[in-house]
Amino acid sequence: MDKMKIAFFDSRKYDIESFENMNKEYGFTLKFFEDHLSADTLPLAKGYDAVCLFVNDPVRKDMVDGLLDAGVKLIALRCAGYNNIDLQAVYGKIHVVRVPAYSPYAVAEHAAALILTLNRKTHKSYIRTKDNNFTIGGFKGFDLYGKTAGVIGTGKIGRIMCGILKGFGMRVLAFDSYKDEKAAAEIGFEYADIDTIYRESDIITLHCPLTPETEYLINADSISKMKPEVMLINTSRGKLINTKDLIEALKQKRVGYAGLDVYEEESDYFFEDYSDSVIDDDILARLLTFPNVLITAHQAFFTKEALENIARTTMDNIKKYFEEGVLPNEICYRCGQGTSSCSKIKTGRCF
Repeated sequence: MDKMKIAFFDSRKYDIESFENMNKEYGFTLKFFEDHLSADTLPLAKGYDAVCLFVNDPVRKDMVDGLLDAGVKLIALRCAGYNNIDLQAVYGKIHVVRVPAYSPYAVAEHAAALILTLNRKTHKSYIRTKDNNFTIGGFKGFDLYGKTAGVIGTGKIGRIMCGILKGFGMRVLAFDSYKDEKAAAEIGFEYADIDTIYRESDIITLHCPLTPETEYLINADSISKMKPEVMLINTSRGKLINTKDLIEALKQKRVGYAGLDVYEEESDYFFEDYSDSVIDDDILARLLTFPNVLITAHQAFFTKEALENIARTTMDNIKKYFEEGVLPNEICYRCGQGTSSCSKIKTGRCF
């Protein structure tokens, strides 16, 4: 068999290093493009068996035929999220695989870092002491011990987050459409309905996928049910939060803290350097003005272990499809789960 040819889009230095090192075991032909995949860059995919995409590379309905004409047989996502892919449009035409878990510890630990930093203002203290200013005014936080945390989504990341929060001595409430009662008993959290989480939580952290049901889960109505000065943490998907509603709640002091590793319009800014430019996005620019908002640039996943796991799983996905005809991490086109996890699938997809 000829070497598989893979085109990587939205490639960064760390992607290239990670995948080239991993490819020593696989022997594929790799080509890295800095550009995002788009209707304009589709011609770059011509002659490649697979395209490897990241979270901000869209595959829309109008792009599917172009990928087919280019000879692409597989879309390999080097991420867990898949909301950038029109699954209905590619159904029956191009298979889509992902990396369902690369380092759930990395994401959960980053969420915990956002909580601690927002609470104890360590980022501001660092800047102050660098100027030889050793005062502590404005840095008062609160004990996490004894407080209530609400975890929305108890997949691998959410369950690890529950364990971290329990380690702080917090009461942990969780919400998920698919309850894992065994994990709840082992870790020590309890499931509750969503309104109870809104009403009783001092901190709410989001670890659920973006679906039609979860889009804008955090909005003016849900915020109105929360404790005054609640802390909101999002390391999952930007559109879980209606950012305009969040800004209004911050202005009214309904939300006391917001830690965001994702943003609903991040594709125009995240992973790019705009330090010498003016941000045209008025909503993002407004968010950056709040002293109680901490934004990181979609880096929760970014650890050495995660990059290695992403590269290995992605290359395995490609190898198993082209050499063995199997797709262990294919996305179910109806429910979004991996086809090996979807309870409705016997063969094929749950359509």
